[in-house]
Amino acid sequence: MSNYRGRIAPSPTGYLHLGHARTFWAAHQRARAARGRLIFRNEDLDLQRCKPEFAEAMYPDLRWLGLDWDEGPDVGGPCAPYSQSQRRNVYLECWRRLRDYGFIYPCSCTRKDLERALQAPHDDDDETHYPGVCRAKIDGAKSREAPAGISWRFRVPDGERIVFSDLNFGHQEFVAGHDFSDFLVWRRDDLPSYQLAVVADDAAMQITEIVRGADLLKSTARQLLLIRALGYVVPRYFHCPLLTDQHNVRLAKRHDALSLWALRSQGTRPEALRERFQQELELRML
Repeated sequence: MSNYRGRIAPSPTGYLHLGHARTFWAAHQRARAARGRLIFRNEDLDLQRCKPEFAEAMYPDLRWLGLDWDEGPDVGGPCAPYSQSQRRNVYLECWRRLRDYGFIYPCSCTRKDLERALQAPHDDDDETHYPGVCRAKIDGAKSREAPAGISWRFRVPDGERIVFSDLNFGHQEFVAGHDFSDFLVWRRDDLPSYQLAVVADDAAMQITEIVRGADLLKSTARQLLLIRALGYVVPRYFHCPLLTDQHNVRLAKRHDALSLWALRSQGTRPEALRERFQQELELRML
């Protein structure tokens, strides 16, 4: 057994589709090839969109595909709980540290992007550029005992180049303040953002390699700033190319016909999907 720790982290806001399946399959294959451990994390912070029926379908869908994992909501393990809705204290501790170290500030400028803060951003659905109007409030941040009632943003170091090497896409570089602005870490309705929650969880669960979709390459730059601010160890990253439909549109959970639940119901052979994923991954790595 190696010290490799990977993870699959679905969100139960809809049935998992082929794009999710291919990414999770890649995470599974890399963990098993490394003779490491794979952690299943239920990212259920979006209370309005997460539904019990979607959560209940995740486990049989992925097991039907041939995936197994070593730790998670349905198998237990030393790092339980594995559902984000049960990990509020972890996120609050991170918020306190960021507040005390002077990295975040309260922001009352807009609510338009708050509804998206729990979801993983995508290149075509990225966080709205923020002009920094409330940046001066960073000096008074330490006087607030709790994050509730106002949104909180991480102050990015303008002009700094955030550079990392992706194990699949190679050299990546983003400029803070240009490619992305001060981003949300806590919502006005008292919930942590996607960016803060995943960084906190990956550190707490000692994840050494993160396998996820290429739509999150820019989010990696944001998360590297959070990791540095919180003093965490930087994991490795492997971003998978996105799966698209016949119109070259990225798959989303609205593509019900391509959901694992629907494919199972239609009698699709999981072996055929695994073979397809293997071929696509090998072609990408050539």
